[in-house]
Amino acid sequence: MTFYPEARWHALRDAHEARVATWLGPAREHPVGKQKHPVYDFLFDYYHYRPGQLRRWHPGLGVALEGGADYLALPGYRQTPQGVAADPLALKPNRRDAVRWMLTLLRATRERAPFFGCAGLHEWAMVYHAPEVRHAAWPLRFAPQEVAAVVEANPVRCSHYDAFRFFTPEARPLNRLQPRREIIPALEQRGCLHANMDLYKWAFKLAPYTPSELVADAFALAWEIRETDMRASPYDLRALGFEPIAIETAAGRAEYERLQREYAERGQPLRARLIEVCERLEAAFAG
Repeated sequence: MTFYPEARWHALRDAHEARVATWLGPAREHPVGKQKHPVYDFLFDYYHYRPGQLRRWHPGLGVALEGGADYLALPGYRQTPQGVAADPLALKPNRRDAVRWMLTLLRATRERAPFFGCAGLHEWAMVYHAPEVRHAAWPLRFAPQEVAAVVEANPVRCSHYDAFRFFTPEARPLNRLQPRREIIPALEQRGCLHANMDLYKWAFKLAPYTPSELVADAFALAWEIRETDMRASPYDLRALGFEPIAIETAAGRAEYERLQREYAERGQPLRARLIEVCERLEAAFAG
């Protein structure tokens, strides 16, 4: 158990809160006349981790806090002889099973060869022959029939279940893969933008056992990936300062692949750190 004197962990907490504030401030303000920010709100609405939860600092496993009595009111903490610390044995059996599943997924994704040939068509498949679109307050860059032509002219190969499930019924048969929830670990691969964005999800789902520095690092990557994801979409978000990545062109697809490769490389160290947290939790369950 590592001991953090009060002055040390207060400084770490304050630094974390200041870092997170950059994502919770003006950059996320809603455009005038629009109900939601089409890029950044996703990171809070879809992932169901509230800004206040992201702001709260946790030391992670194996750290005891001097004077950390306030943490005893939070789930997963206990008083130890060294100080207040996160207690892995507080996890209920269903959450222990979730940790084991997550570890299987993270290891498989780390080891599987990445695929970089999807061209970001998932957002296009979500509006393919759709009577309504998700971000209806924002225009598409092309007429619906032109969007359909782009989808039909390119191979659709989405490996990510949580993207595929939002495809329109007409788009699903066009996908070379048919992801299902029960086979997620068999398909997830690190060339997928969403697989790397989801590192943030796995980080916060392990709270309070994940150190908040890791949660914030994963969120920082997810923030960048979300911008790329929507720039490569059929939506026209230039009014918000997002220049399109024109995946309907060879140059645009090359730019998208370049970013895919960058995110795949940057995601691996985060994935390794999450695997370590899961392995330490498993050891605690077994011990």
